[in-house]
Amino acid sequence: MDKTVYLRMRQRVQVIQHQKVTIGEVAQVVASDELEEAIKGYIIHEVTPEDKHLIVIDVMRVIATIQKKNPGLDVQTIGPAQSILEIQMQQKKLAPVYFVLVWLLLFTGSALAIMNFHEDVSMQLVHQKIYFLITGHYKEQPLLLQVPYSFGLGLGMILFFNHLFRKRLNEEPSPLEVEMFNYQQDLDQYVIVHENKETEKKINGN
Repeated sequence: MDKTVYLRMRQRVQVIQHQKVTIGEVAQVVASDELEEAIKGYIIHEVTPEDKHLIVIDVMRVIATIQKKNPGLDVQTIGPAQSILEIQMQQKKLAPVYFVLVWLLLFTGSALAIMNFHEDVSMQLVHQKIYFLITGHYKEQPLLLQVPYSFGLGLGMILFFNHLFRKRLNEEPSPLEVEMFNYQQDLDQYVIVHENKETEKKINGN
């Protein structure tokens, strides 16, 4: 057991410029107490401006670093074979005027999308027919149906997205969060394949 190390790479790690990234930050390590602390402190990469935004750390690089300092050590890997380092850039504060402009843009776009949908499916005509079927009278603006429908539309969106402002209604992820998660998984897989030089080997034509 003293000569065995279990290693599991983390999926994504946030780092900053000029940070010296250690194995303990990119991977979970299980070994004897002294060996585990030593391995976690090994530096695997130093972030530089040339790294741009994303860096892929391959598990083979981690194993090579460990065995270089501890020859003959048995390293067992579990889980993903790469870890993505995401360099956090200094974010500028959004000016209130830009926040208001973005909010108005999103609000107007959402309102137009809802109105265009209702116009396409003739929602007003549907309400008029339902009102006529219930009351036996025709009314051009059946507010008895339109007002509750408007409130129900907003309530339905809150339930669908599972959020009221920043408050989550329950622990179940919303469809939007699931789609964002799937998109992030696809993006990570693309980065792993195209940014990790160890996954490609070109034949030298000479």
